Amino acid sequence: MASEGSDSKDKTTSNKLLDGLKYNVEVAESVANEAQRLPILEATPLYEQLLTVYPTAAKYWKQYVEAHMVVNNDDATRQIFSRCLLNCLHIPLWRCYIRFIKKVNERKGMEGQEETRKAFDFMLSYLGVDISSGPVWMEYIAFLKSLPALSSQEESHRMTAVRKVYQKAIITPTHHIEQLWRDYENFENSVSRQLAKGLVSEYQPKFNSARAVYRERKKYVDEIDCNMLAVPPTGSSKEELQWMSWRRLIAFEKGNPQRIDSASSNKRIIFTYEQCLMYLYHYPDVWYDYAMWHASNGSIDAAIKVFQRALKALPDSDMLKFAYAELEESRGSLQSAKKIYESLLSDGVNATALAHIQFIRFLRRNEGVEAARKHFLDARKSPNCTYHVYVAYAMMAFCLDKDPKIAHNVFEDGMKRFMNEPTYILKYADFLARLNDDRNIRALFERALSTLPLEESAEVWKRFIHFEQTYGDLASMLKVEKRRKEALSQTGEDGASTLESSLQDVVSRYSFMDLWPCTSSDLDNLTRQEWLAKNISKNSEKSSLPGGTGFLDTGSAGFMSHSIPSTKVVYPDTSQMVIYDPSQILGILPTATASGLPANPSNPVSVASGAPTSVFDEILKATPAALIAFLANLPAVDGPTPDVDIVLSVCLESDLPTVPLVKSGATPAQVSGGPVPTTSDLSGSSKSHAFSNSSLKHTRDKQSGKRKDYDRQEDNESTTVQSQPMPKDFFRIRQIQKARGATSSQTGSASYGSAISGDLSGSTG
Repeated sequence: MASEGSDSKDKTTSNKLLDGLKYNVEVAESVANEAQRLPILEATPLYEQLLTVYPTAAKYWKQYVEAHMVVNNDDATRQIFSRCLLNCLHIPLWRCYIRFIKKVNERKGMEGQEETRKAFDFMLSYLGVDISSGPVWMEYIAFLKSLPALSSQEESHRMTAVRKVYQKAIITPTHHIEQLWRDYENFENSVSRQLAKGLVSEYQPKFNSARAVYRERKKYVDEIDCNMLAVPPTGSSKEELQWMSWRRLIAFEKGNPQRIDSASSNKRIIFTYEQCLMYLYHYPDVWYDYAMWHASNGSIDAAIKVFQRALKALPDSDMLKFAYAELEESRGSLQSAKKIYESLLSDGVNATALAHIQFIRFLRRNEGVEAARKHFLDARKSPNCTYHVYVAYAMMAFCLDKDPKIAHNVFEDGMKRFMNEPTYILKYADFLARLNDDRNIRALFERALSTLPLEESAEVWKRFIHFEQTYGDLASMLKVEKRRKEALSQTGEDGASTLESSLQDVVSRYSFMDLWPCTSSDLDNLTRQEWLAKNISKNSEKSSLPGGTGFLDTGSAGFMSHSIPSTKVVYPDTSQMVIYDPSQILGILPTATASGLPANPSNPVSVASGAPTSVFDEILKATPAALIAFLANLPAVDGPTPDVDIVLSVCLESDLPTVPLVKSGATPAQVSGGPVPTTSDLSGSSKSHAFSNSSLKHTRDKQSGKRKDYDRQEDNESTTVQSQPMPKDFFRIRQIQKARGATSSQTGSASYGSAISGDLSGSTG
């Protein structure tokens, strides 16, 4: 009983560990480090769970197999190598395999040497093209040279074998290619100088080509992180960079830069794909590209094997299953394709509507109408059957079988289940329109609109109106539009305005495709006016935030309230939205004197921002003069988003100064030779100048002139809003109003017409 309890506890712990390992790289590293410290019997379950989650992690396989090699567990070592070698084309892991083969064969004499040679050949057949395989080639050559030769014939065979390995190595782009070339020259010269001259001159161009390709390949390989674990894509920038790096390397190899024969080139491409899948194991697009590359080269069987491996790696990928079934169907293996579709349908409970639709199409293509009809009748009983299955089968019957009666019956049968699905109603209407059955179309719309919830009926009303505009008479068209307005007016707060006719209705009635009865500018104005009309009452309601300096635009909040908030979206707190005021950023004092200094030097604190003047001076030191001048010209706007036309107007009217580069630690005033501008100078004219004594004086003169101009505008109360000239410095006007409000406790407002674009309303005070 105690043993059973212990086993149950270990199983629970194991499951918890497996859950924690699930694609958590930090936990995986921690488990691997822990397993390395434990005895092999205790570490084996940890390694097995680790490699279940990361089956292509070569470093964990190497760590696992070395733990068995240390305790001389040869059988377990062989078993582990058989599980991992072909899926992990990783030089350190395979060199570990070579060490193991050497170890177990070191006392077997000639037989052991032959086994070791075969192991080297086996390794190089898979990893010989790796850019890091140079040491393996050198180790193999050293092993061949060490073999004993008891006769001249054996010596000749040995030299021939060494020469062949050298000649393969020196045309393979690896990190050690130059070292291998030097060794090869020395080898040939040691054998026969006369023969060496011909062989070296023959292989020199091939070596030069391989060396050039190595330099190019290295650029791509250096971008790849070989310590990355294979995890499902999360969209992180690091993962995307690795994906792009592998894509570039694969494209490079496909270009056959070394201009070798197609068999050798294909071998390199296969090797690159296999290495890529060690790290992008959970990327279906890589598996698909690999399989399609095989298929395009005529290796359909190899492509099938890739798809089978892909579905083991990604058993839930419907994309790969459809692609696999398509490949099987294209080569005429219909039974194999059918099995794939049946695996998608599984037990019928978890089958998706899309799986049913694609299987019906497959049956219709290959087994005929009756087989497709039979499966459709079965699919209707599935709990996951949606209206999509009905639409797909009905249109198949109509378009392929040329049987509108069956299609009509299928749509009618679906109406019993999907009467409240607007999309299904519209698809049914499209079908009836293709039959020119206008009577049943009207009946369908009437049936649907009598049962659909008002909030879901907008699209159906829109299609109904479009139908009447296209095929009905004027009376029916106007009648449906009126009914639509009456129905939709009950869904919002703007019921009265919705019932009113607008020019937008005329535009909708008399447009066709991309032809409009007005210009694009007229259409923009109509849209803007319609929005303003809906929110005109709300825009006038503005409440001051408690303890804040801004105002809340309740119009925006009211407009947002019409939409139904989604539980999946985190919305901002619109109650915190305030009027944009540049003075809060620049720390401008509204009571600045004419000289540009604070009115009360003993308390140099900005009323607008609450920040000390010294803090603002520090900001000024780090701010370019051109940016200060531009910010000073920005007007205060109503709400979080300024009118684009206003900002463009300010930019066009601004003559931004060109000042020399400021060295680190120097202020703009030090560069120009003048004092640092004060806060009042920042709100000067819209024509900015360099900060110098004369320019400051000129700026203050312009400000004084503007105050006088503005006083004359304020005194002329008989002038209408539309006749007032467009001010060139909105920000300055706002500051003057604030200063006057502080001294006389009065508030004023200036409203300007659409001198720039649309309806611009600027409230000051």
